Amino acid sequence: MSVRMAAPAIFGLIAMGCFLGFGREVLIVTTRIGQFMNVQTTLNFYGRTEEEVNFYCRTIGAETLFTMRFRECPDPSQMRPGLEEKIFHATFRIGSTEVMASDCGCERPPTETTFAGFSFALRVETAEKAERFFAALSEGGQIQIPLLKTFFAERYGIVMDRFGISWKIMVESSSQNRDRK
Repeated sequence: MSVRMAAPAIFGLIAMGCFLGFGREVLIVTTRIGQFMNVQTTLNFYGRTEEEVNFYCRTIGAETLFTMRFRECPDPSQMRPGLEEKIFHATFRIGSTEVMASDCGCERPPTETTFAGFSFALRVETAEKAERFFAALSEGGQIQIPLLKTFFAERYGIVMDRFGISWKIMVESSSQNRDRK
């Protein structure tokens, strides 16, 4: 089956959100006809989302695209006492990647269940930028692998930030940059 992408609005989008648990949510968007799919990560910080978004804006140059507090939510069934100022939904951009975040579920934070099966890979242009981002993300966090020159990268390191998010910071080697061109 062939689908012309010249007029994708004709087909209409169906949005379906599904929780994977462990404070991560995936939004899957697909068309009725065709194979397009977009998976986005939603981070849940159980009441600390505003702090988290501000931290990433300050430390790695993220840009806030959208924020809605629970008190602004058009669906009154979503309101819970004491959550009025918490973040119902936020979208921020790191480079060209959009990430969503929410305080949904903060009235029942997880007890001992954690999920550590993913990392954000942040590729930057210069060693100076990598060092700056790595240092900022490690404040209050934990360095897993120090940021060093390796056989595959000018700089590579892994840090878990103060919110428990793992970041792989990398500056590609000059040979890798030549191979991509």
